[in-house]
Amino acid sequence: MTTLTGATLAAAGIDAVALKPTEVDVSQATALDVETLAIDYEGAAHVPETDVIERLASTANVRVTTPVRANGFDPLGDDSGFDTLPADAGHVLVAGHSAYLSDDEAARAVAPRLRAAVDDTSNPWVGTEGIERLALAVGGTQYELLSRTTARDVRTLRTAGFDGSIAVYAPLVLSNSEDAMLDAVGDYAARRGPVRNALPDGAPTDSRATGRARDVLKQAIRDYALVGSVETVAERTKRLHDIGVDTIVGYPARGLDPFLS
Repeated sequence: MTTLTGATLAAAGIDAVALKPTEVDVSQATALDVETLAIDYEGAAHVPETDVIERLASTANVRVTTPVRANGFDPLGDDSGFDTLPADAGHVLVAGHSAYLSDDEAARAVAPRLRAAVDDTSNPWVGTEGIERLALAVGGTQYELLSRTTARDVRTLRTAGFDGSIAVYAPLVLSNSEDAMLDAVGDYAARRGPVRNALPDGAPTDSRATGRARDVLKQAIRDYALVGSVETVAERTKRLHDIGVDTIVGYPARGLDPFLS
Protein backbone atom coordinates (compact mmCIF):
# COMPACT_ATOMS: atom_id res chain seq x y z
CA MET A 1 0.00 0.00 0.00
CA THR A 2 1.37 3.41 -0.98
CA THR A 3 2.56 5.73 1.76
CA LEU A 4 1.91 9.36 0.92
CA THR A 5 3.01 12.85 1.83
CA GLY A 6 1.46 16.21 1.03
CA ALA A 7 3.64 16.57 -2.07
CA THR A 8 1.90 13.54 -3.55
CA LEU A 9 -1.24 15.59 -4.14
CA ALA A 10 0.54 17.75 -6.69
CA ALA A 11 2.23 14.71 -8.23
CA ALA A 12 -1.20 13.14 -8.72
CA GLY A 13 -2.54 16.25 -10.46
CA ILE A 14 -4.82 17.34 -7.63
CA ASP A 15 -5.45 21.10 -7.69
CA ALA A 16 -7.67 21.45 -4.63
CA VAL A 17 -8.82 19.45 -1.62
CA ALA A 18 -12.37 19.10 -0.31
CA LEU A 19 -12.64 19.04 3.47
CA LYS A 20 -15.54 17.60 5.47
CA PRO A 21 -15.53 19.01 9.03
CA THR A 22 -17.51 16.01 10.30
CA GLU A 23 -14.66 13.71 9.25
CA VAL A 24 -11.40 15.63 9.64
CA ASP A 25 -9.82 18.42 11.63
CA VAL A 26 -9.93 21.04 8.88
CA SER A 27 -7.32 23.17 10.64
CA GLN A 28 -4.72 20.55 9.66
CA ALA A 29 -5.22 21.42 6.00
CA THR A 30 -2.69 24.26 6.30
CA ALA A 31 -0.05 21.54 5.80
CA LEU A 32 -1.46 20.29 2.49
CA ASP A 33 0.41 21.00 -0.72
CA VAL A 34 -2.48 22.57 -2.64
CA GLU A 35 -3.51 26.14 -3.36
CA THR A 36 -7.28 25.73 -2.92
CA LEU A 37 -9.39 24.25 -0.12
CA ALA A 38 -13.15 23.66 -0.40
CA ILE A 39 -14.92 23.25 2.94
CA ASP A 40 -17.81 20.87 2.32
CA TYR A 41 -19.76 20.89 5.56
CA GLU A 42 -22.91 18.81 6.04
CA GLY A 43 -25.49 20.90 7.86
CA ALA A 44 -25.25 24.34 9.45
CA ALA A 45 -24.08 22.88 12.77
CA HIS A 46 -20.79 21.89 11.16
CA VAL A 47 -19.68 25.20 9.66
CA PRO A 48 -16.13 25.77 11.00
CA GLU A 49 -15.47 28.70 13.30
CA THR A 50 -14.56 31.95 11.57
CA ASP A 51 -11.03 31.97 12.99
CA VAL A 52 -10.40 28.48 11.57
CA ILE A 53 -11.47 29.58 8.09
CA GLU A 54 -9.35 32.72 8.40
CA ARG A 55 -6.31 30.65 9.36
CA LEU A 56 -6.82 28.39 6.34
CA ALA A 57 -7.31 31.43 4.11
CA SER A 58 -3.92 32.75 5.18
CA THR A 59 -2.21 29.83 3.42
CA ALA A 60 -4.63 28.90 0.60
CA ASN A 61 -7.64 30.01 -1.40
CA VAL A 62 -10.64 28.87 0.65
CA ARG A 63 -14.16 28.23 -0.58
CA VAL A 64 -17.10 27.41 1.67
CA THR A 65 -20.23 25.47 0.76
CA THR A 66 -23.21 27.82 0.60
CA PRO A 67 -26.60 26.03 0.41
CA VAL A 68 -28.85 28.74 -1.04
CA ARG A 69 -32.08 27.31 0.43
CA ALA A 70 -30.75 27.08 3.98
CA ASN A 71 -31.50 29.65 6.67
CA GLY A 72 -28.50 31.94 6.96
CA PHE A 73 -27.48 31.53 3.32
CA ASP A 74 -30.78 32.33 1.59
CA PRO A 75 -30.13 35.41 -0.58
CA LEU A 76 -33.89 36.05 -0.72
CA GLY A 77 -34.43 35.64 3.01
CA ASP A 78 -32.21 35.05 6.03
CA ASP A 79 -28.68 35.59 4.76
CA SER A 80 -27.05 36.26 8.13
CA GLY A 81 -24.69 33.31 7.69
CA PHE A 82 -22.71 35.23 5.10
CA ASP A 83 -21.72 37.70 7.81
CA THR A 84 -19.99 34.94 9.78
CA LEU A 85 -17.68 34.03 6.89
CA PRO A 86 -14.39 35.84 6.31
CA ALA A 87 -14.63 38.43 3.55
CA ASP A 88 -11.92 36.73 1.50
CA ALA A 89 -13.57 33.28 1.60
CA GLY A 90 -15.00 32.19 -1.74
CA HIS A 91 -18.28 30.35 -2.14
CA VAL A 92 -19.47 27.03 -3.53
CA LEU A 93 -23.14 27.68 -4.22
CA VAL A 94 -25.30 24.56 -4.01
CA ALA A 95 -29.00 23.77 -3.87
CA GLY A 96 -28.38 21.90 -0.62
CA HIS A 97 -29.06 18.24 0.13
CA SER A 98 -32.53 17.60 1.54
CA ALA A 99 -30.98 15.49 4.32
CA TYR A 100 -29.52 18.68 5.80
CA LEU A 101 -32.50 20.98 5.21
CA SER A 102 -35.72 21.43 7.13
CA ASP A 103 -39.00 20.80 5.33
CA ASP A 104 -39.49 24.55 4.90
CA GLU A 105 -35.98 25.01 3.51
CA ALA A 106 -36.30 22.08 1.11
CA ALA A 107 -39.56 23.53 -0.27
CA ARG A 108 -37.89 26.78 -1.35
CA ALA A 109 -37.33 27.38 -5.07
CA VAL A 110 -33.72 26.88 -6.11
CA ALA A 111 -33.58 28.90 -9.34
CA PRO A 112 -34.25 32.44 -8.05
CA ARG A 113 -32.01 31.89 -5.04
CA LEU A 114 -29.14 30.54 -7.09
CA ARG A 115 -29.39 33.43 -9.53
CA ALA A 116 -29.45 35.96 -6.69
CA ALA A 117 -26.49 34.30 -4.96
CA VAL A 118 -24.42 34.33 -8.16
CA ASP A 119 -25.18 38.03 -8.59
CA ASP A 120 -24.21 38.76 -4.98
CA THR A 121 -20.92 36.84 -4.83
CA SER A 122 -17.60 37.21 -6.60
CA ASN A 123 -16.39 34.39 -8.84
CA PRO A 124 -18.52 31.62 -7.27
CA TRP A 125 -18.35 27.92 -7.95
CA VAL A 126 -21.80 26.50 -8.68
CA GLY A 127 -22.56 22.90 -7.76
CA THR A 128 -24.26 21.22 -10.70
CA GLU A 129 -25.57 18.00 -9.10
CA GLY A 130 -29.25 17.63 -9.98
CA ILE A 131 -29.47 21.15 -11.45
CA GLU A 132 -27.08 20.94 -14.40
CA ARG A 133 -29.00 23.18 -16.81
CA LEU A 134 -29.79 25.77 -14.16
CA ALA A 135 -26.17 25.87 -13.01
CA LEU A 136 -24.98 26.42 -16.56
CA ALA A 137 -27.57 29.16 -17.09
CA VAL A 138 -26.58 31.17 -14.01
CA GLY A 139 -22.86 31.02 -14.78
CA GLY A 140 -19.90 30.77 -12.46
CA THR A 141 -17.41 27.93 -12.33
CA GLN A 142 -19.30 24.72 -13.04
CA TYR A 143 -18.55 22.35 -10.14
CA GLU A 144 -19.34 18.79 -11.19
CA LEU A 145 -19.06 15.35 -9.64
CA LEU A 146 -16.76 12.96 -11.46
CA SER A 147 -18.76 10.28 -13.26
CA ARG A 148 -18.48 7.86 -16.14
CA THR A 149 -19.79 10.61 -18.46
CA THR A 150 -17.58 13.48 -17.27
CA ALA A 151 -15.16 13.34 -20.20
CA ARG A 152 -17.99 13.34 -22.72
CA ASP A 153 -19.88 16.09 -20.90
CA VAL A 154 -16.85 18.38 -20.69
CA ARG A 155 -15.99 17.84 -24.34
CA THR A 156 -19.58 18.69 -25.28
CA LEU A 157 -19.46 21.92 -23.27
CA ARG A 158 -16.15 22.98 -24.77
CA THR A 159 -17.22 22.06 -28.30
CA ALA A 160 -20.39 24.11 -27.83
CA GLY A 161 -18.25 27.13 -27.01
CA PHE A 162 -18.44 27.20 -23.22
CA ASP A 163 -15.32 29.07 -22.14
CA GLY A 164 -16.05 29.35 -18.42
CA SER A 165 -14.22 27.43 -15.73
CA ILE A 166 -14.99 23.82 -14.88
CA ALA A 167 -14.08 22.13 -11.60
CA VAL A 168 -14.55 18.41 -10.94
CA TYR A 169 -14.94 16.80 -7.51
CA ALA A 170 -13.85 13.23 -6.89
CA PRO A 171 -13.11 11.06 -3.85
CA LEU A 172 -9.40 10.28 -3.82
CA VAL A 173 -7.65 7.08 -2.74
CA LEU A 174 -3.96 6.78 -3.53
CA SER A 175 -3.31 3.10 -2.95
CA ASN A 176 -2.44 -0.04 -4.88
CA SER A 177 -4.75 -2.11 -2.68
CA GLU A 178 -8.13 -2.89 -4.22
CA ASP A 179 -9.53 -3.72 -0.78
CA ALA A 180 -8.42 -0.31 0.51
CA MET A 181 -10.11 1.38 -2.44
CA LEU A 182 -13.36 -0.50 -1.89
CA ASP A 183 -13.36 0.18 1.85
CA ALA A 184 -12.84 3.89 1.21
CA VAL A 185 -15.16 4.61 -1.72
CA GLY A 186 -17.17 1.48 -2.49
CA ASP A 187 -20.22 2.75 -0.63
CA TYR A 188 -19.95 6.16 -2.31
CA ALA A 189 -19.85 4.58 -5.76
CA ALA A 190 -22.69 2.24 -4.87
CA ARG A 191 -24.98 5.22 -4.25
CA ARG A 192 -24.67 6.37 -7.88
CA GLY A 193 -27.82 5.42 -9.79
CA PRO A 194 -26.32 3.18 -12.50
CA VAL A 195 -24.21 1.35 -9.93
CA ARG A 196 -27.06 0.91 -7.49
CA ASN A 197 -29.17 -0.61 -10.26
CA ALA A 198 -26.41 -3.00 -11.31
CA LEU A 199 -25.56 -4.33 -7.85
CA PRO A 200 -27.21 -7.50 -6.52
CA ASP A 201 -29.68 -6.77 -3.73
CA GLY A 202 -28.09 -6.68 -0.31
CA ALA A 203 -24.53 -7.06 -1.58
CA PRO A 204 -21.71 -5.61 0.53
CA THR A 205 -20.19 -2.49 -0.99
CA ASP A 206 -16.74 -2.64 0.62
CA SER A 207 -13.84 -5.09 0.53
CA ARG A 208 -16.20 -7.92 1.53
CA ALA A 209 -17.86 -7.78 -1.91
CA THR A 210 -17.43 -10.88 -4.07
CA GLY A 211 -18.56 -12.16 -7.44
CA ARG A 212 -20.70 -9.86 -9.57
CA ALA A 213 -20.93 -7.22 -6.84
CA ARG A 214 -17.16 -6.91 -6.68
CA ASP A 215 -16.89 -6.75 -10.47
CA VAL A 216 -19.45 -3.92 -10.58
CA LEU A 217 -17.77 -2.02 -7.76
CA LYS A 218 -14.26 -2.43 -9.19
CA GLN A 219 -15.36 -0.55 -12.29
CA ALA A 220 -17.58 1.90 -10.43
CA ILE A 221 -14.87 3.19 -8.12
CA ARG A 222 -12.79 3.99 -11.20
CA ASP A 223 -15.72 5.76 -12.85
CA TYR A 224 -16.73 7.88 -9.87
CA ALA A 225 -13.48 8.33 -7.94
CA LEU A 226 -9.76 8.80 -8.45
CA VAL A 227 -8.13 5.60 -7.22
CA GLY A 228 -4.86 3.76 -7.68
CA SER A 229 -1.19 4.61 -7.57
CA VAL A 230 0.04 8.17 -7.85
CA GLU A 231 0.99 7.48 -11.46
CA THR A 232 -2.42 6.00 -12.31
CA VAL A 233 -4.29 8.94 -10.82
CA ALA A 234 -1.90 11.40 -12.48
CA GLU A 235 -2.70 9.88 -15.88
CA ARG A 236 -6.43 10.28 -15.20
CA THR A 237 -6.14 13.86 -14.01
CA LYS A 238 -3.96 14.76 -16.99
CA ARG A 239 -6.65 13.47 -19.35
CA LEU A 240 -9.25 15.53 -17.52
CA HIS A 241 -7.11 18.64 -17.70
CA ASP A 242 -6.41 18.02 -21.38
CA ILE A 243 -10.11 17.91 -22.32
CA GLY A 244 -10.88 21.16 -20.53
CA VAL A 245 -11.23 20.65 -16.77
CA ASP A 246 -9.58 23.58 -14.99
CA THR A 247 -9.60 22.40 -11.38
CA ILE A 248 -9.64 18.87 -10.00
CA VAL A 249 -10.85 18.72 -6.41
CA GLY A 250 -9.86 15.62 -4.49
CA TYR A 251 -11.75 14.51 -1.40
CA PRO A 252 -9.34 12.42 0.73
CA ALA A 253 -11.60 9.44 1.33
CA ARG A 254 -9.26 7.96 3.96
CA GLY A 255 -8.73 11.22 5.83
CA LEU A 256 -5.90 13.73 5.79
CA ASP A 257 -3.24 11.72 7.62
CA PRO A 258 -1.79 10.05 4.50
CA PHE A 259 -1.23 13.48 2.95
CA LEU A 260 0.31 15.28 5.90
CA SER A 261 4.09 15.48 5.87
